[in-house]
Amino acid sequence: MTQSLSALGQQALHELGDVFKQIKDTAADDLIDAIVHANHIAVYGCGREGLAIKGFAMRLFHLGLNVHVLGDMTVPHFGKGDLLIVTSGTGHLNSGEAFIKAARADGARIAVITSQPDLSTPKLADILTIIPAQTMANDQSAKTSVLPMGSMFEIAETILFELVILRLRDRLGETADTMRARHTNLE
Repeated sequence: MTQSLSALGQQALHELGDVFKQIKDTAADDLIDAIVHANHIAVYGCGREGLAIKGFAMRLFHLGLNVHVLGDMTVPHFGKGDLLIVTSGTGHLNSGEAFIKAARADGARIAVITSQPDLSTPKLADILTIIPAQTMANDQSAKTSVLPMGSMFEIAETILFELVILRLRDRLGETADTMRARHTNLE
């Protein structure tokens, strides 16, 4: 028998709550410090993680930060004093690793968001933020989320990014009004 949307939703929210119970309150502190001190920030991710990190870039822009999405033709040269943030939930992302190596070669710092800290992409990071949620790397284990494939990681990542924005807003002395003033009027 098929579960109701309400029951499935409650189960997904319970699982999401379990993810956040495992995240230490200081888990994003190094990422926040790096963002505050970066000259330029660039973000990169693929698939649904890419969508989540693009939303994060938008909010960083609303905070008045100099942020870019890799792949856009307006990304400046990255080097010393700059920060590249890559999301790799599964812990291995060939394209992300290529961007990391190019940015690091010119002195940029690297932050990686992942659930698999012992794999190749996170090992290239200066700053590591771990979200202990299911991805496609472990969606076939004995205990899996009600949500398919990497959805739990992607949703948890989106929420974590918003929580980082709240911490940054306070640290940078921004408000909802100053952020709103930077929102595009060309929609």
